[in-house]
Amino acid sequence: MRIISDYQFVEDCDRGATAAIGNFDGVHLGHRSVIELARNAAPDAPLGIVTFDPHPRAYFAPTAPPFQLMSSAARASRLAKVGVERLYQLPFNTALASLTPFDFADKVISKGLGLKHVVVGADFCFGKGRAGTAADLVQFGEQLGFGVTIAPLMERSEQTVSSTAIRQALAEARPRDAAAMLGHWHRIEGPVIGGEQRGRELGYPTANMSIDGLHPPAFGVYAVLVDVLEGPHAGSYRGVASMGIRPMFGENKPNLETFVFDFKGDLYGTPLSVALVEHLRGEEKFDSLDALIAQMDADSLQARKILAAL
Repeated sequence: MRIISDYQFVEDCDRGATAAIGNFDGVHLGHRSVIELARNAAPDAPLGIVTFDPHPRAYFAPTAPPFQLMSSAARASRLAKVGVERLYQLPFNTALASLTPFDFADKVISKGLGLKHVVVGADFCFGKGRAGTAADLVQFGEQLGFGVTIAPLMERSEQTVSSTAIRQALAEARPRDAAAMLGHWHRIEGPVIGGEQRGRELGYPTANMSIDGLHPPAFGVYAVLVDVLEGPHAGSYRGVASMGIRPMFGENKPNLETFVFDFKGDLYGTPLSVALVEHLRGEEKFDSLDALIAQMDADSLQARKILAAL
């Protein structure tokens, strides 16, 4: 997959694509349906995605709580897995935000990226003040020479599949419901960072990962699937993970600590992908280290049983 980050400098080989436009946070089933429409709209053209970094919501409200389901790197990886060949990951800045709806269609879609056909969701808004609608884009496409398909909103079990609904499911400790809308397990991805090594002292060495900038799922303990993405230990494993602020030790910055079952080795600096499968319990503060260890033993046993049934 080729990544293009400036619509004003696009090589000829990256023009003429059919592309779905949107933020694609989570790359959920609704997004997948839009991507399939783009794939089928012009099968002979490269399949592309037009998205933005940072997310427009983060641009307009930089101090708001984190809301994104995945990092830009994780999104790119997921899009590549579903067959996207061109990722037009455009910087969302003052210049882009100031474009009128017509100018966005003209300068970005038509002249800049040279797209052959675009697909957008029925609720798509674009241009300064989100003034442009999907219907407007159809009209602009007729004027400027590119095709437009409007994808209907996707529903699953009487609920519209959306990043908002997925965030709510994760906040309510329902990772399986989130997975049903995503079409895959919700994953936290990133490098293993240094920690206090308390887990090692307790007999449970953990791989610590930051969740900075991401929507925090419900705090507590999860049964997880772990993919080590690089290095000598690359492969798939199972484990149990704690999401939260570690109240037992007076911490206050949330992160993810994963104990990988039946694993020996050094993972510092190694990129991991940790899938949240089931929420076992909420975050607790124990009266003693012995009580904490006993609970960790019980959590591990429960997680092993859950993961064995997958």
